[in-house]
Amino acid sequence: MHTVPSICRNCLAYCPIEVTVDNGRAIKVTGDRAAPLFDGYTCPKGRALPEQHNDPGRLLHCVKRAEHGRFMAIDSSDAIAEVSARVADILARHGPRSVAMYMGTGVVSHPPGPSIAKALFRAIGSPMIFSAATIDKPAANISTALHGNWVAGAQTFETSDTWMIVGANPVIAKSNGTPSNNPGQRLKNANARGMKLIVIDPRRSETARRAHVHVQPKPGEDPTILAALVHVVISEELFDRAFVAENAQGLDALREAVGPFTPQYASQRAGVPVGTLVEAARTFGRAKRGGVVCSTGPSFSTHSNLSYYLALCLNTLCGRWARAGDRAPYPNALLPAFVPKAQPYPPYPVFGKHAMRVHGLRENASGMPTAALADEILKEGDGQVKALFCLGGNPMLSWPDQRRTDAALSKLELLVVLDYRMTASAAHAHYVIPPPLSLELPGSTNFVEALKYNGVSRGFDVPWAQFTPAVVEPPPGSDLLDDREFFFRMAQRMQLQLEWTILRGYGPHLERPKESVAFDMSRVPSNEALIELMCRDSRVSLDEVKRYPHGRVFDDAEIIVQPRDPQCTARLLLADPLMIEELRAVHAEGIDASDAIQHGERSAYPLSMVCRRSNRYMNSVGQGLPSLGGAAPSNALFMHPADIAALALAEGMMVQVESAHGTACAPVAADDSLRIGVVAMFHGFGTAVTDRPDPAEARSAVARLVGTDELDAISGIPRMSAISVRVSPLS
Repeated sequence: MHTVPSICRNCLAYCPIEVTVDNGRAIKVTGDRAAPLFDGYTCPKGRALPEQHNDPGRLLHCVKRAEHGRFMAIDSSDAIAEVSARVADILARHGPRSVAMYMGTGVVSHPPGPSIAKALFRAIGSPMIFSAATIDKPAANISTALHGNWVAGAQTFETSDTWMIVGANPVIAKSNGTPSNNPGQRLKNANARGMKLIVIDPRRSETARRAHVHVQPKPGEDPTILAALVHVVISEELFDRAFVAENAQGLDALREAVGPFTPQYASQRAGVPVGTLVEAARTFGRAKRGGVVCSTGPSFSTHSNLSYYLALCLNTLCGRWARAGDRAPYPNALLPAFVPKAQPYPPYPVFGKHAMRVHGLRENASGMPTAALADEILKEGDGQVKALFCLGGNPMLSWPDQRRTDAALSKLELLVVLDYRMTASAAHAHYVIPPPLSLELPGSTNFVEALKYNGVSRGFDVPWAQFTPAVVEPPPGSDLLDDREFFFRMAQRMQLQLEWTILRGYGPHLERPKESVAFDMSRVPSNEALIELMCRDSRVSLDEVKRYPHGRVFDDAEIIVQPRDPQCTARLLLADPLMIEELRAVHAEGIDASDAIQHGERSAYPLSMVCRRSNRYMNSVGQGLPSLGGAAPSNALFMHPADIAALALAEGMMVQVESAHGTACAPVAADDSLRIGVVAMFHGFGTAVTDRPDPAEARSAVARLVGTDELDAISGIPRMSAISVRVSPLS
């Protein structure tokens, strides 16, 4: 028995861990107390890694759909040969656009794999690459394209005297907002040093309980709240006039657009006291350093691009970007060295060149719109998707409109799911390819560092880096294929040349020119070789990082933000025309907008349902593990005790939850942290579609309640939270 350091790769926090190994099996995981920055922290999901790896329900061999929907084991080489032949046939008959790929959040545990999959898709000429990014937080990249970003990066949590978190609960979902590394302790430390936290959330969450100001609005009113905060900051001249004059444009247009969003208007519309709104605005505006971060709360509700955009406007108005002379907030370790400068990089086009055939949607700054993929499969004609590869995702539980997703997956000529369990989506597959799990693979923190290219306040805000070799071997007798090997061997069978693309930046703003490396197609590159490619020309060499198995903050060379280039004319945009138009449309909805239900009167659907996160599950991953809730954990409907009493319900009672789009069932759980009139369920939870609610089936997916008739015009994300529902006893 021995203990080795490694990295938990369940989510994007990438916490350092120590793994106890006995006879080649991982038997225990704890936080690594020898690792600086994280202070020995890990969450229940990380501590359950041995259970995940040793799960009796884990797939250890590839399976193929046989007659009558049964699955039979198939050798991995035969699976590659058959899938390659079927893809080649589909391409010959229907062209490149007929083959699509969806990448879920599971790919965070093994970043090299999706890069090889993308290389295969470039080789066959298919643009149909979709990801969870467009049904999670697409507004992060879209708002950045519309507003612009800051070359040196945002001010950091650790250096701020105020911080605003919109729709995130990092104490529970640590990669979902800031801070991410040991969030509970970092928030506690911040409170002790006097930082004033502002939280906007319809629930008094674990994070909101630590707030100086908790704004608890009606769900879906984030744009109203943020516009009111901008209104106060501008009208009371709390903004940094000199910074705005030098680095931004559109102040007068923004002032006019937020004019109607007075604290009194926002109070009446969002159900928040005027004093709370004013205190939040003044706390943020009067501080010296800080930042606003948005997460899945405003993203899952409507007008998410606008919410994220207004948050960026608040950051710019108050000058919450790294200044010349500051220590660089994102100094790079396993990314190449660069010169951080205190200057903007300007907005860039939000739309890409590839159009969808449905809903009038097209490629955007966040990628191809996933919410339209089911309809792209169902819609007949040229360009119809016939084959789908699903990497680390579970569309049956994450895509909107579960019945439509069920129909779409059933219609495919070829569905290949790469997953370690027989999920609700894998049950539709023609082939299921099980990969090694994270402790069986090497990894590095390069992927998390690169999050700095996606929105603001993501990634490590210090030069932290770590590498881990594989801790254990795959189970004896198993026949597993990671994404890298599967797609590379497919390319070999199809006689395709693959190229690895190294991209250091986002949109047109690159820290280093884009680089392509042609692979030697005679042999499959190792995972270690791909990690070396990911870390090519890094500021700190990968070999140096490997000298510190517990990780290290590589701050030997202090990197300072440099002044603005004299020739720089770039400006951040405070009044993008699309966003100003949308803000006017929000105001035109009227003071009672949150009570106006699209598919009926308020009395028909009197409650508003929001999604929430659990620290026991990463979306659908972890459900069924004994330490995380047992073999069949239920997805409860959380309700305020006053609502339970008003509907004559009781805690534990099975109820039917109905929206205009579908029905789910769940046991009732009391939660007085919710605003009255608001109910909540876990996102990414549940089972496949059923014909009717079943009292014995209490694992309903929120996807059953989500429709596709209300899609964002840019990202295509549907309303996935702030859903109007009614609740009744299940007969």
